[in-house]
Order: sequence, then structure tokens, then C-alpha cells
Amino acid sequence: MSGPAHRVQSAVEEYGYPQGHLGHLNAEQEAALQNFKVKCAEEGYYKPASTESAQDSHDDATLLRYLRARRFVVLDAWKQFKDTEDWRKANQIDQLYETIDLEHYEETRRLYPQWTGRRDRRGIPVYVYEVKHLNSKTMSAYEKSAVTTKTKAEFEGTTSPKMLRLFALYENLVRFVMPLCTALTDRENPRTPITQSNNIVDISGVGLKQFWNLRSHMQDASTLATAHYPETLDRIFIIGAPAFFPTVWGWIKKWFDPITTSKIFILSSHDMKKTLESFIDPVNIPKKYGGQLDYEFGQLPALDPAVQEIVQWEGDKKDFLHGPIYWMPKNENTELEAIAVGTVEEKQRREGVCVIKAPLLKEDPPAQNGNAVAPVPPHTDLPPPEQPPKVLAPELLEAETVPGTPANESAASPQLSKAPPSTQVPQEPTTLVAATEKLALDEKQAGALPNGGAHNTLAANKLDLAVNTAA
Repeated sequence: MSGPAHRVQSAVEEYGYPQGHLGHLNAEQEAALQNFKVKCAEEGYYKPASTESAQDSHDDATLLRYLRARRFVVLDAWKQFKDTEDWRKANQIDQLYETIDLEHYEETRRLYPQWTGRRDRRGIPVYVYEVKHLNSKTMSAYEKSAVTTKTKAEFEGTTSPKMLRLFALYENLVRFVMPLCTALTDRENPRTPITQSNNIVDISGVGLKQFWNLRSHMQDASTLATAHYPETLDRIFIIGAPAFFPTVWGWIKKWFDPITTSKIFILSSHDMKKTLESFIDPVNIPKKYGGQLDYEFGQLPALDPAVQEIVQWEGDKKDFLHGPIYWMPKNENTELEAIAVGTVEEKQRREGVCVIKAPLLKEDPPAQNGNAVAPVPPHTDLPPPEQPPKVLAPELLEAETVPGTPANESAASPQLSKAPPSTQVPQEPTTLVAATEKLALDEKQAGALPNGGAHNTLAANKLDLAVNTAA
């Protein structure tokens, strides 16, 4: 494969799906996950399954998002995880999603990326976003409406109301869309949970002034999403770029963190169709972008036919209800039930929509946390480690680290002192483990990880800009 599609694929092969996801962890990453659980449990932010609760407070797929975001550096992942959990509690994010007014939710949904109801060739959901709708008049009206958002949640005040509404949509992504896509096993890695999304961002018809007016909004949205919903983005395909776009890209990319910019690919009109088809079947690409799908931005999802094959609708329902929905385990975790929530005229809605078979074993139930995705089977497709893990002294986890180091920085990798060997892997996260003597527990050791290199595709983006300029 060559051309833009090859550049996009090459850019993520080092550290993209399914690498770093359940079922595709190397020995160091497995050990980092174990150590991360230990750290979070010690600090009171994670509770493993016990006799009191059959479920972990957070599932492995959720925890791995934080580890991937921080290159499997345990202490850095812990800091981001703690900050997010504190932020969720301070802003009552679960309560926001549970009780937001349906009209306010829909008003927000129409202005932001929307799930088409379809997936790419790997099973990852495809979203579409038409930026031209975010004009100054619309945004002004939206900001006024957001101040009076109807919900029972109480906010701590540092996050703007319009951003909190946006995060209700992120909750829909991680609590409804991703678990549903995980349950659809007609994909290459059916036992690996889906925890990311693809976005087709259409910037046709957007002028220079509109870009400038949106700068603070886009930057705030990206910053908060990266901080509190890490690793939920797989790729962004930007299409419809105006002639002046290469000129403004230099300052637009500063709105995003380096990892996010590495996932953004600018497609010329010449390359759009063939590139999108390399990653998405034409039947799942909207007709507007050269595909066969009858879908227009603003409408509700055009559900993948595969969904109908796994759902059992409740009552006379034949489709998912509009508004906030999430999945809850039932029948001893053998099934998942879609629950529609939100409020209508200040009356709480809680209505069962459908049931699907849980795509996992009974012994590995889904987590109850707001970030949870549908559960996954035990790591049976992982090859056994070449040698038994070794126990690390707990004080190694407390080493000083530099939080938030940009992903494109490089670091030296000092040796860890040899730890006494362990004859077996702990069954519960009570002991720190390492698969090798070079497991990175802090940023100074990040270079030891196979995936600890730079996560950027500067060369690929330059090539895409060149193609776009020539188009």
C-alpha cells in the first residue's frame, strides 16, 4: 500500500489499535497494568472485585486508556487517573449524564461530532463532524442556553457549562457506543474491547474568521477531553480544507496536544475517497464523502445491520431511544441491558431499551464506573511469558516523576536494581510485579518501553499538507 492511506496506517502501527489494548499487551505492559491497579487501590481510587462486589470499580480496558496515554509509565498514569476521578466527582459527571434534560442534550448533540451508527473495518465507531454549523450566532445562543442546563448535578465551577454539556456526549461514547461496538464480534480482534473512535471532520465552508472565533472553544474542548477521556481517539480525517488551511494549520495545531495532532490527517479532495475506503467499508461511508451510506450530519445514527442481529428489543421498541443511554449488567452478568436516562420536563426517565448477550465470561463482569466499557474475556489469546514475573519493591513505585511529559520527548533508561524473583503471579493486585528488570515506573525510565518512542507523525502531516496544497 502506498500514498496517503499508507502514511495514515504507518503513523499508528507503532502504537495504535490493537497494540496496547487487552489481548495485545507485551510482558512489560501487563506488569504495568498490574502495578497501576496496586497504586490506585492503595490510594483508594480502585476497588477490585470482592465478596462485597462482584465487579471491579474500573475495568481493565478503562485503566489501559490512562496507561497508553502515559506510555505505560505507572506514576504518570496514576496522576492523570486521580485528576480525572477527582474532576468527575467535583462535577458529578455520572449525575449529569443520568439527569440532563433531553432537549439540552439534543441541542448539544447537534453541534458536535455524531456517531453515524457505523464502524470502520476494525470495528471502531465512525463519527462525523461538520464544523461550519458552529458559527458565531449559533455558539452565542448555545452558550446562553448552557448556563441554564437542566440537570440535578452540581458543578464545582471551574469547568464552563458548555464544556460540561460536551462531556455528556463523551459519556455517551464511553458508556453506550463503545460497549455496543465491543459486543459486535464480526471484526478482526473480536475479544479486544473497542475503546476509541474515528472522526471525519468536515471543514468545508469554514472561513478564516470562523476558525479564529472558534480557537478558544476548540482548545478548551481538546484540553479537557485529552485530560479526562484519554485515548478515546484513534484518528481524525480532516476533509474539505480550504485553500488557506495550510497557512493556518501552524497555529491551529497548537490547540491540541502532541499525541492528538499525531492522529490528525488532512486529506485532499483527490485522496479523500480512496483513503477513507482504505479504513472504512464504502457501505459505512456517508454518500457526501464518496460512500454508500444514507446519512446526513444531524440525524440520528443509521445503525449497522449487525446490531439488529445481537439485540433483543424490549416491548415494541425497534431502535435506541434518543438521549443518554448506558449499559448495565443483568442476569448474573451474562447479559447487558441498555437503559435510557435523562429528564423530560424535569421528570426522570429510566427505561429499558434492549438486551444483548455479554460478549464475555461470567467471571469477568463489566465495571460499574462511569468510564466503563463492555467487559472482555480473560487474556486467553496472550502467549505465556517467557519467564515468571518478578516482584518489585513497593518503594520503586514511589520514585519521583515528571507528570505530563509530552509524548514526543525522549528519556534515558537507567537500570532498575534486580528484585527478588517470584514463583507465581499474584491473583489479586496486592503485589507490584515486573516482567523484566527494565519496567518503566517513572518517566525517567520511559525509554525502556518498546512503545515509549515519539508518538508523532510530523512527516506524514507535512506530506498531507503538500498534497492538499497541490490539490
